[in-house]
Amino acid sequence: MPRRPSLLHVLRQDHHDTGRPTFETQDPPPSPDRQQFQHDRTRSKDQNQLNKHNKYYMSLRERAKQEGDKMDKCFQRSDKACKRGESVRGQKLREKGNQHGCTRDALNAEASAWIFRKNNLKNKPGKVDLHGLSVKEAISYSDKAIKKARQRGDSQIRLIVGKGLHSDGQARIKPAIEKKMRQYNLPFEVDPQNAGVLIVQLD
Repeated sequence: MPRRPSLLHVLRQDHHDTGRPTFETQDPPPSPDRQQFQHDRTRSKDQNQLNKHNKYYMSLRERAKQEGDKMDKCFQRSDKACKRGESVRGQKLREKGNQHGCTRDALNAEASAWIFRKNNLKNKPGKVDLHGLSVKEAISYSDKAIKKARQRGDSQIRLIVGKGLHSDGQARIKPAIEKKMRQYNLPFEVDPQNAGVLIVQLD
C-alpha cells in the first residue's frame, strides 16, 4: 500500500490552470480537550448572563440601590437640619439614614451570596467565579476562597475575574484582585487560554 503523506492535504484540480493539480493545506481539527474547554467556557458565559439578568437577583440589587439613595437623602437633610440649629431633627434623620444603609447592605449581601452560589454550582473547588459581584464583594469572596484552598492544601486557585466586557468595557474586578494578590505577595498570572482568569499560586 502507498504510504500516507505526513501532512493532511486536499487535492484540488484548478480548472484555470494548465491541468496541473494544486494542493491546499488544511488545519487539523482542534483536540477533544480544546473543544471541551471552548464548550465549557461558552456555557459558563451564557449561564453567567442568565444569572445576572435573573429577576430575583436584579430586584435585590435595585432595592439595595433605592435604599442607598434614601440613605444619602437622609444624610443630606440631616446636615441641613444641623446647620439650621435643629440638632435633634438632624440626629433623627441621621439614624434613619443609617437604617437605610443597613437595609442596603443586607440586600446586597443577599444578592452577592445568591449569584456567587449560582455561578459556582458546577465549578470545582479550585475554580472560583466572581462575575456579578461588586469590587468589594469580589475581594471578600476571593479572600474566603483562598483561605479554603489553603486549608485543602491546594497549590493554586483559579479566579474568574472577567474582562470587563459587560461593565462598559472597563474591567474593575480584575485590577482590584491583581492589586490584592500583590499585597498578599501571592504570585499570579493571566491564564494564557482566557484573559479573564487569574491563576494564583498558593505555595
